[in-house]
Amino acid sequence: MQEQRRTAAYGLLRDDRGQVLLAQGSDGHPDWGAWRLPGGELRHAEHPAAAVVRGFAEETGLAVTVAGVRAAVADVATFPAGTGLHTDRLVFDVTATTGGVLPADQGGGGTRLGWFPPGSATSVPLMPFTAELLGLPGTPLPPELSHVLPSAPTAVVSTAVAPTPRRHRFGAYGLVTDPAGRVLLTLIAEGYPGAGSWHLPGGGTDYGEAPETGLLRELVEESGQIGRVVELVGVDSLHHPGAVGPEGYPLDWHTVRAIYTVAVDEPTEARVLELTGGSTARANWFTVAELTGLRLSDIAARMVAGLC
Repeated sequence: MQEQRRTAAYGLLRDDRGQVLLAQGSDGHPDWGAWRLPGGELRHAEHPAAAVVRGFAEETGLAVTVAGVRAAVADVATFPAGTGLHTDRLVFDVTATTGGVLPADQGGGGTRLGWFPPGSATSVPLMPFTAELLGLPGTPLPPELSHVLPSAPTAVVSTAVAPTPRRHRFGAYGLVTDPAGRVLLTLIAEGYPGAGSWHLPGGGTDYGEAPETGLLRELVEESGQIGRVVELVGVDSLHHPGAVGPEGYPLDWHTVRAIYTVAVDEPTEARVLELTGGSTARANWFTVAELTGLRLSDIAARMVAGLC
């Protein structure tokens, strides 16, 4: 089966009566006919929060601000042609900055919009991730829905210079602590971007894998620890247009990272279990005092700053 992946970002907007705004997928998209939170697929190098603001403006005409991240989920759709589409979906709480109520039920590009009181959205077909976020019972979509697989986006490039190949990655990382307040970090191996820096445990998720599941798997592989995901605390977007890794040639990488707090209730000596040649050279527990002076990756430095 041909496997495709994409990352999308959505916003949960409620009015002063508690109604939630939903959009019905338009013809030509995988969610055609089903209702979902407004938003859509990320562009290359676009931060998920920026994608939500753009998506809301395009679909609803509303200007919104992102108030915080609510959830990170993943799902897989299989299509008759033998192609599978894995979508990592980030959901944010948003507030409208333009005020007022939508003047009509028609959004940008012919998208149908609707305000739904709490619990009333069960009367329409919902995308499963939207039903889950609203706390409504999920039911399989009718077979006539989710039947169109989007083609891969094509970029317009100059023929004078060969473009750097683009790569997209969705990962899950953890600020991992134990009952003594120590922090678990992993050392990036030689040959990988950021080599020699101490990093948050985690990595790219596999096809069909939920973010939290991927994080706990990576935690075992990179450090031998059994963890418990506590809370989603942030979303990070990293664009490196010329990263050179083990491939040996530059790639235009865009990485989206869901960041969680993770507790290891029964810590053991940290040791790398993944096969030789992986991106992790070493793992170690550090007291908060020992973090000072360490060479940290950007994401690790931001996350441990609140501990020091």
